[in-house]
Amino acid sequence: MDGTDIGLWGIPLAIIAGAIRVSTPFIFVSLGEMITERSGRINLGLEGTLVFGAMAAYGTAVMTGSPWLGVLAAMLAGSLFGLLHGFICKFPKVNDIAIGIAMMQFGLGLAFFLGKPFIQPSAPKLPSIPFGGWSSYPQIQAALNINVLFILGIALAFALSWALRNTRLGLILRVVGDSSDAARAMGLNPDTIRLLATAAGGALAAVGGAYLSLFYPGSWNEGISSGQGLMAVALVIFARWNPIGCLLASLLFGGAGALGPALQSVGVTEGYYLFYAAPYVLTLIIMIATSSPTRSLTGAPGALSLTK
Repeated sequence: MDGTDIGLWGIPLAIIAGAIRVSTPFIFVSLGEMITERSGRINLGLEGTLVFGAMAAYGTAVMTGSPWLGVLAAMLAGSLFGLLHGFICKFPKVNDIAIGIAMMQFGLGLAFFLGKPFIQPSAPKLPSIPFGGWSSYPQIQAALNINVLFILGIALAFALSWALRNTRLGLILRVVGDSSDAARAMGLNPDTIRLLATAAGGALAAVGGAYLSLFYPGSWNEGISSGQGLMAVALVIFARWNPIGCLLASLLFGGAGALGPALQSVGVTEGYYLFYAAPYVLTLIIMIATSSPTRSLTGAPGALSLTK
């Protein structure tokens, strides 16, 4: 492969590299929301959880010097947000969507307040694996420099797919998500299961935030998120509540989000900024395409408020 070939492959390589970087937080947030929605609850507060997780991870990494302790701190913070959300939603006449919006604003505000001391300090970054080391071309090396969390996200998607079909925990989650009455008949407490599922979903969403602050873009600021938490809801619907579908949809969203930077990286100076809106346009298209007053959403949990 000569320099001309690299020039021709510049945009595809940039899109691949960008898709891997941009899709990673989508993978964790969508898998977290998938777990929550499989239990019959929707959580629109994951945007706040993601941003607070980013702040918690960055602050912990700054103070301890360990990015992995930052990830653990983010998971703890995310699970606490999920527990609070789930606890409030246990009360009668409480609307999941309204509580989610309130939790989103709470998480954003708290993250911005507590995160002000960490805007300037530099934190250690999460490691990556240079799968492109075999090549002498920096474009290929950059495209194949894969963060560890991306690999863990892929493994988690397959593990969840297997667990939902083949384990008792997966069966419990599916039963509670489909029918509270059926769950009670089996001796299960739907409120407790949903509380734990919301906590697990919050922990995974916070890992997506940790990725943003500790790898890409690798800093903490108040504009670190671009709505990944909210877009994850549309992504889970598009994936039909399937973990592998969430993974593939995340890569699709990541590729859409990488279009603008990819064009800019190869010297396109006019109009490339329009492609920065591609993920949001894709979200709108998905929401419109999956909306219908006459048919139910395929694969949707029966107890999910989105389907009522």
